[in-house]
Amino acid sequence: MSTTGIDATFAALGDPTRRRVLGLLAERDGATASELSRELPVTRQAIAKHLAALDAAGLVVAVREGRDVRYRVTPAPLEDAVAWMTRVGGEWDARLARLAKHAGRSV
Repeated sequence: MSTTGIDATFAALGDPTRRRVLGLLAERDGATASELSRELPVTRQAIAKHLAALDAAGLVVAVREGRDVRYRVTPAPLEDAVAWMTRVGGEWDARLARLAKHAGRSV
């Protein structure tokens, strides 16, 4: 994933309501905006906007089922973000180990 994609993922996840929506979707096989709004203290319209932001970041996909639009989690952007954090964390661990060695201490 490009850093632009990772940036979109982190931007979308920066909002606590979006994280809660994503968590609710992950617990089940999708949900509609109306179903989600019954579980959260925000309007259906607000949920729809949050779902649009998550969709734009690639974190959810909208699937039409009859008259309803159900949203489901798309795990790939989260996996890419975790891989990026793991890589950057490893780089920092290596830097800190070199610094500690240079300072004469063991890690």
